[in-house]
Amino acid sequence: MNRKTLFSVTAALLAVSTLAAREFTVSSPDSRQKARIEVTDDGGSTRIYWSADFDGKPVILKSLMDLTVDNHVWEHAMGKFFKPQEKWFDNLVLTSETKTSRDTVWLNRFGERSTVRDAYNGLILGFAKEDGSDYRLDIEIRAYDEGIAFRYILPMHPAAIYHRIKADNTEFTFPDGSLAWYVSWAQGPYTLRPFDGWEDECERPMTVKITDSLYAAVGEAGQTDFPRMKFRLSEVKANTVTAALNDDGTDIVTPYSMPWRVVMAAEGPGKLLENNDIYLNLNSPSAIPDESWIKPGKIMRETRLTTENAMAVIDFCAEHKMQYILFDAKWYGPEFDYRSDATEVIDRLDLPAVIAYGKEKGVGVWLYVNQHALQKQAEELFPLFEEWGVAGVKFGFVQFCSQHWADWVHRLVRLAARHHLMVNIHDEYRPTGYSRTYPNLLTQEGIRGNEEFPPAGHDTVLPFTRMLCGAGDYTVCYFDPRIKNTHAHQLAFPVIFFSPLQTLYWYDTPARTADVPELEFFDNVPVVWDDTKVIDNSIGEHITIARRSGEEWFAGAISGENACEIEVPTGDFLEKGRKYIVRTYTDDEDADTPTKVRVARYVIEGGDTIRFALKERGGAAMHFIPATDSNTGGCRKLGRNTIL
Repeated sequence: MNRKTLFSVTAALLAVSTLAAREFTVSSPDSRQKARIEVTDDGGSTRIYWSADFDGKPVILKSLMDLTVDNHVWEHAMGKFFKPQEKWFDNLVLTSETKTSRDTVWLNRFGERSTVRDAYNGLILGFAKEDGSDYRLDIEIRAYDEGIAFRYILPMHPAAIYHRIKADNTEFTFPDGSLAWYVSWAQGPYTLRPFDGWEDECERPMTVKITDSLYAAVGEAGQTDFPRMKFRLSEVKANTVTAALNDDGTDIVTPYSMPWRVVMAAEGPGKLLENNDIYLNLNSPSAIPDESWIKPGKIMRETRLTTENAMAVIDFCAEHKMQYILFDAKWYGPEFDYRSDATEVIDRLDLPAVIAYGKEKGVGVWLYVNQHALQKQAEELFPLFEEWGVAGVKFGFVQFCSQHWADWVHRLVRLAARHHLMVNIHDEYRPTGYSRTYPNLLTQEGIRGNEEFPPAGHDTVLPFTRMLCGAGDYTVCYFDPRIKNTHAHQLAFPVIFFSPLQTLYWYDTPARTADVPELEFFDNVPVVWDDTKVIDNSIGEHITIARRSGEEWFAGAISGENACEIEVPTGDFLEKGRKYIVRTYTDDEDADTPTKVRVARYVIEGGDTIRFALKERGGAAMHFIPATDSNTGGCRKLGRNTIL
């Protein structure tokens, strides 16, 4: 009996032996999240389906798992390549079942929570071709307390030089009546829509309201050298989207693991945000041995591009506890001209003098570099920037959708790390957790930011959609007359929108700022956190988020297009019974400042409820400090029925 015949017999025996065990279940450590995999034989063709539940309620109904793959195999006898098949899932037999699990804790100096638990129960199902042709497929499933994740793995093939993944046909079928927050591109507006009549594909992560008490979010993690996924409506199945890849074909060499498909589920959108470390946990630990040079902070840009103006911005940053200045486009020439040389600084800017002055003041310098210059000069630029003493690089107008550009941008992040440069990626890049592996990637855009002056309702949607997958550079404006919201609404943004590199005063200059008292909130607010709590999650209407740094808490509350009254039960985050000083920053037309923000100071007890009457497009910011005998002077106790 030759090897091929022996393999076929063995595979057939395995297929027979697993007929009674074709459904597999994986449950999270807390047993609330559950994934099921069903392997069926449909007239000789294998079909693999999956589904997911949360607390026994359906999140994903029976949905197909499938890939379309070209197999470029070298046939020695023929002396050429041939493609024996495209339907990878046809005629599969189950060959192995491996249970996995993990329960560890890691420290994150750059996140929304400094202590991250990485715990799951998992299963890897191994498949092979019934004909013994050496084709293999593994499906890995993990059930976290936060949600379900799975990926396709193509083990090494002894004869296939490479494979071309032509399509990911994975389905996501939702219960009847589900609604999605639809957005067709990374910097677009959101609309709440049924799974019908979409004009285009939907971006990820895609947040779905299944019922009033059940929400889900579908995204991807670990996407570094593979086309980004979007979602398109199924043409044949109701309430269903399928994975949509950018490329017609994606060439990979085995062994190869595709990105994770992630389905979070929770009883409300706020819990989705509180659980979003699942994206980081699906990536490898940090590959940077010494991270001491990676320093999150607040940054202000300098657009006038002269030495004198740059010095003024540095002075402003030093006065307002900001750590960085950014030289935006054109510091090295026309940004859209491929001939521009990013090693040559324009004459009116003495960059070495500015960097030296910034070091005296404790303010680092970031440089914006367009994709044109990054393409042709990155290998030359990054060691040069390190020599100049530059702190970080902002990548401009990057492409990201295809396999080529995904691989390119992540190679640049790694190159930047080798030269001790932090990174901010702008335009269409959306994070998939790579900042765990390379934490020098502090933040990214992929968001319709404040520089575009979106309506206030947009601000109440973003935390539970785009922000689920990681930091967003929201480019916060404050004094610009074009802002559509109140100033207290703007003041809350550094708490509402997480970013380890927090851009403030986007369109402002030191000369256009006013010396108003509420700027102390921007001065004091951190950019990374020890804990995060969502207090109010009325997505699309009003939200409140509280974040802790050490023993201090900061909170932001914002309304959408309509005025509303909200309550902030401090027992949800403060230590009950302990006294705190709270500084509040609220909209008040009677305030004697151009921004009409009232700053007040109260003594409260953890467990008290603070009430706010938010204006339309309004907001409030709060800073909580444990009370001591020395800091309570002049503070009055906040009354139970007081509405701020």
